Amino acid sequence: MVGKVRFLNDFLRGSWPWILRKFWLITLVLSTSVILSPQTVTITAHTVSGGPAGITTGPDGALWFTENAGNKIGRMTTNGMFTEYEVPTPSSGVDSISVGPDGALWFTEHQRNNIGRITPNGAFTEYVILTAASGPAGITTGPDGALWFTESVASKIGRISTDGAITEYTIPTLNAGPRHITTGPDGALWFTENAGNNIGRVSTSGMFTEYAIPTSGAGAVDITTGPDGALWFTEFGLYANKIGRITSLGVITEYSVPSSGAGPLHITSGADGALWFTEFLANKIGMLATTGAFTEYALPESDRGPAGITNGPDHIVWFTEYYSNDIARAVLRERAGCKTLVEFSKSPGLRSPCQPRI
Repeated sequence: MVGKVRFLNDFLRGSWPWILRKFWLITLVLSTSVILSPQTVTITAHTVSGGPAGITTGPDGALWFTENAGNKIGRMTTNGMFTEYEVPTPSSGVDSISVGPDGALWFTEHQRNNIGRITPNGAFTEYVILTAASGPAGITTGPDGALWFTESVASKIGRISTDGAITEYTIPTLNAGPRHITTGPDGALWFTENAGNNIGRVSTSGMFTEYAIPTSGAGAVDITTGPDGALWFTEFGLYANKIGRITSLGVITEYSVPSSGAGPLHITSGADGALWFTEFLANKIGMLATTGAFTEYALPESDRGPAGITNGPDHIVWFTEYYSNDIARAVLRERAGCKTLVEFSKSPGLRSPCQPRI
């Protein structure tokens, strides 16, 4: 637990540890909470260089992700073919990544105070943020054709045009610690205030509104637009452990994650109309229906560090495993009465016997 608590501090500073390497395929048995029918979730994982964090679907139909410890931007097809690109600035602390309106991938460099851009062909451009040591964290494409990002140390929201012009807006709450940001259904930008305990909204003209999260010390991290037209966010805080929902009018509802101390970290909308999220501390992938019903899938090996998550180009949920250096996908299947395990090391795999249902 000490190591995982240290991760949270590293995560908030944008410094992620790097530990293991593997390449595996595994079928998991559904665990805990609301179970409507016997199912398994098949997890297919592929190894990368070091510390995969943010992940998104690119304009080329591949998965693009940041390698925080490896200082690279990675690309992987849904068939597991990798390409990695070294970020020009050393030890940049690459964090979040998003598709820009120009068909390139844009990302934050938390430790070097840059916003980066990479084309699908691997050509980099880097832009220095106006405020020194601002701690860029989350990034998303706004409704105005620009990229919007959070400055977690400077407590500002930044805007960068596709030609590199940067504008910054100061959040009203002092030391708000904004983490992640997304475009809402109302045409504004919505973001989490990890230290300020708010969900923030900023218009494209820079006008702020803040909504207090009911749970004290919620530690809100990620935020996404749900299939129901509301915003959904994670509450990583030790005594929070919830998924929150906020309407465009600011009405907040919170749902407690079934596993205690799960550490819900990142969240995305799935093609199935549910919210999918990573449980970093519980080593699980969670699914939440808009009705508030949870399902959790336990990863079979400990300390995988499920972190970033996205709806892939194949309409399957993909996520990063920070500690094991894997990119993984989760596929729901009807349970066949046993658990199978297949492991790979960039070569033909070794299959284990069928294991009893758990």
